[in-house]
Amino acid sequence: MRALRISEPAVMGLCDIPAPELKPHQVMVRVGAVGLCGTDFHIYEGQANYNSDENGRTIPFEERPQVLGHEFCGIVEEAGSDVKDLKPGDRVSIDQGLNCHSLMKESLCEYCETGNSHQCASYGEHGITGLQGALAEYVAVPAVNAVRIESDLSLDQAALVEPLGCIIHSCDVMLKTRARYTFGGDRPIKSVLICGAGPAGLLFTQYFRNVIGYDGLLIVTEPNAKRRNLAAEFGATVIDPTAVDPVEAVKVLTSGEKIQLLIESAGIGSLFKQMPGLIRKQATVVLYGHGHHGVDIGALNNVQFIEPTFISPVGASGGFDDDHRPGTYRKSLELLSSGQINVSRFITHRYPSLGDVPQAFAKDRFGSDYIKGVSVHGMSINK
Repeated sequence: MRALRISEPAVMGLCDIPAPELKPHQVMVRVGAVGLCGTDFHIYEGQANYNSDENGRTIPFEERPQVLGHEFCGIVEEAGSDVKDLKPGDRVSIDQGLNCHSLMKESLCEYCETGNSHQCASYGEHGITGLQGALAEYVAVPAVNAVRIESDLSLDQAALVEPLGCIIHSCDVMLKTRARYTFGGDRPIKSVLICGAGPAGLLFTQYFRNVIGYDGLLIVTEPNAKRRNLAAEFGATVIDPTAVDPVEAVKVLTSGEKIQLLIESAGIGSLFKQMPGLIRKQATVVLYGHGHHGVDIGALNNVQFIEPTFISPVGASGGFDDDHRPGTYRKSLELLSSGQINVSRFITHRYPSLGDVPQAFAKDRFGSDYIKGVSVHGMSINK
């Protein structure tokens, strides 16, 4: 089958690889659509590599090329002999993370048992940890990782079930964490700052407004006008950090009170230098963005003095439904299907074939009009 493979940093090309072998507990999925994630770009550039051997040694691309693509959906092509609840033709969203149920463990590890599936003691991830990803024609996954799409949600939007699932998980962790300021507590949150209006920031904005039901001050800082305008459409008060000092703007908007909840969704290291001027003492800070280059860890000294509660959620982790499928992915599908969360507004680039996708990695993502790219290489077949 055809696949896109990284053979060395910043080198991605089409090639033929063996089609996956279907096991009895798996389904063979013809890939329909794949979201292109910031993590994919980091791996492509060589800034990150999560493929390691049993001794923890990172395996270079040159030694073991990688097929990326962890945000994906498609159509069941074939069901393994042990699979009774999915059939060929079913449209499915995929949890790319392998957990104890995926691996048919006799008992659950402490993480799966407590609803933290993406921290599974035996965790592996399609498109991230060296397992073949979805920038290919087919992927074989455990049936419990495939959630049937019951609505008429388009496959390009269904590819964003996973990133929305990450926001659901982040907010679940935040809502469960003991902190000074909470939604609906004795000291209710009245001010939220989201740094960055990429896909994550735009999803957080909608989730706060449309799911949590927060109607207080919600500020989004974003230098890109297109992204900033979308954040405003979704209900945010927006700041252009290239035009005004965010610290001063936040002071004005909060009447000097500063921010009670800060969401870092841009991966910008310089934010840690600004943080003491942005947040109240004992505010909550959600570290969602990755990267944080260009700042010395000493920048945390002044942050530490004001005792924020730091939360660092990762992935679309969650518990399991009765059929051992991921509840987070089902909730994400429901929110997209109902229209509570709108992703169609920020899918700016669609790539009709695998051969078109390298352009997203090498060029398109740097453009001012780019927000989210989706490879739709299987949608001409998978309606």
